[in-house]
Amino acid sequence: MDYKFCSQCGSKLEEKLVDDKTRLQCPACGFVQYFNPVPAAAVTIIQDSQILLVQRAFEPRKGLWSLPAGFLEADETVEECAIREVKEETNLDVELTGLLNVYSVFDDPRYICLLVVYTGKILGSELKCGDDASDARFFSPSALPQIAWRVHRLAVELAFQREQGP
Repeated sequence: MDYKFCSQCGSKLEEKLVDDKTRLQCPACGFVQYFNPVPAAAVTIIQDSQILLVQRAFEPRKGLWSLPAGFLEADETVEECAIREVKEETNLDVELTGLLNVYSVFDDPRYICLLVVYTGKILGSELKCGDDASDARFFSPSALPQIAWRVHRLAVELAFQREQGP
């Protein structure tokens, strides 16, 4: 984000040392513009030793594959976000079965993100792509497509490791 003006009073922001970091601060009212990660959620769903992935219909990384995932809305919990994103992108109703991992995402050109990845199982409905997915299908570990984000690749690997057990 390229902030130039204070969201509180409209004055031009200046670079200042705040909390031992260079940050944008308003010289008029003292407001500090912090750059915090954007929260997002994803779900790994493994069925018959295959993982569910969706093909991205839009930039960034259009045509590449990812876990069903998306950004948290202000009026929902992270769990609700995960379930909603799966429904929007795959039409599937799911239940979250556990927490897989939490990742810091630095390779999305839009935002720095905090991605909470859950494990889940399908409760019902028919698999079909929707929302911002151009395709949705299951892949075996040996036939994975090109995955858009580094942390999604890590989550897929971890999900398969946990599925195989110790």
